[in-house]
Amino acid sequence: MPHKRLRLVVGLGNPEDTYKKTRHNAGFMVVDKVADAFAIPLEKRKIVSDLIFGRGFINEVEAILAKPQAFMNLSGPPTLKLANYFRISCEDMLVVHDDIDLALGRIKIKEKGGHGGHKGLKSLVMAFGGGDFTRLRIGIGRGIAHSGSKITVSDHVLGRFKADEKVILEQVIATAREAVVTILCKGTKEGMNFFNDKRIIISS
Repeated sequence: MPHKRLRLVVGLGNPEDTYKKTRHNAGFMVVDKVADAFAIPLEKRKIVSDLIFGRGFINEVEAILAKPQAFMNLSGPPTLKLANYFRISCEDMLVVHDDIDLALGRIKIKEKGGHGGHKGLKSLVMAFGGGDFTRLRIGIGRGIAHSGSKITVSDHVLGRFKADEKVILEQVIATAREAVVTILCKGTKEGMNFFNDKRIIISS
């Protein structure tokens, strides 16, 4: 059964309008969707200067929604400061992030683990001294250039979603919002059982 302790949901991304709609900001998009759905205002506060967050209830669970503003590879320190201030442990934290190893249209929930080369996760693991937090992975796939050759990971994740991808993205973000609610209110295993084998497919 899910517990009643204060939870922390962290969406990973990069600040500034330049990165607002990029693939690397999928975590931000999900947190914004959750915040809108439950009327939780996200704003900067003096507690942590490099982070936007808000506190409220997601159904019966009290939670803090947060978006680090120190750029992706520096997400860990401000998140740790926030967690320490509210005395939230790793096991009560859910991190939402993009994942190039998942196809667009898929999400996956994972308990614990390493960073897998993701710079935001790496910063969190280093800051917290381990990866004992739940992750909600948002698939963005790997990009292929028009010539058939692979584009760099950096170019892909910092690029914007194409027109045909945006329709899928909207449904993925909505589904991820539901996954966040399920994890918080029913538990991580319930979320894994319900969401991990699903894929968003848009019929033509």
